[in-house]
Amino acid sequence: MKVGIIQSCYIPWRGYFDFIDEVDLFIFHDDLQYTKGNWRNRNQIKTTQGLTWLTVPVHYDCVDQTIEDTTVDYTQAWQKKHLNQLRANYGKSPYWSEYAPAFEALITPHYLSISALNVAITKWVAEVLAVRTPLQMSKEFAPTGSKTERLIGILKKAGANSYLSGPTAKGYLDHNLFKENNIRLEYKSYEYPPYAQMRDDFIGNVTVLDLLFNCGPDSRKYLKSLAPNEVVT
Repeated sequence: MKVGIIQSCYIPWRGYFDFIDEVDLFIFHDDLQYTKGNWRNRNQIKTTQGLTWLTVPVHYDCVDQTIEDTTVDYTQAWQKKHLNQLRANYGKSPYWSEYAPAFEALITPHYLSISALNVAITKWVAEVLAVRTPLQMSKEFAPTGSKTERLIGILKKAGANSYLSGPTAKGYLDHNLFKENNIRLEYKSYEYPPYAQMRDDFIGNVTVLDLLFNCGPDSRKYLKSLAPNEVVT
């Protein structure tokens, strides 16, 4: 069984859903330390002025707080701001009316944490893209240790014999530990075909909403990476 483990992100890009689609079980690694200035609470959209951030304000109280314990700041009207920004830049896209109401309904309620918000959005997008992979939270596996040892512990409890990692983990994963535990390790490839976007110059590293608003039912055709993954062990 191939398992993938990544922190949750706010309305992730299409590569995140391709990653989920490639594994037999996907685990949100949200009992890790929350890091500021990352993808946990923000993502980008394409605008007439270039890329713009959609950022969810959160309460950052201490450096060791986890993602799943990081609460959203609902004293700010960020939902309205995000919807207005999306409408201004995608309101005339082919499939705006098909997905915008569902997204608005999804972000309107108050969630206990940024993790809960991210997971809800990810589940909705996965359903739209026909990604059927089961989703679980890392805390369900009571992980211990750090870095590679922590991952190996989760993988063993999940019954995995294969692990899919994001390529940025190459700098810190201990490949020998995967060999010692007979777990295949591969790094995800992110190489995607362009699709028809509003305005000139295709930009691919934006929220998956860009794909949905522009391609609608055909979004799945642009979901899969064109290059094979890198197999290490």
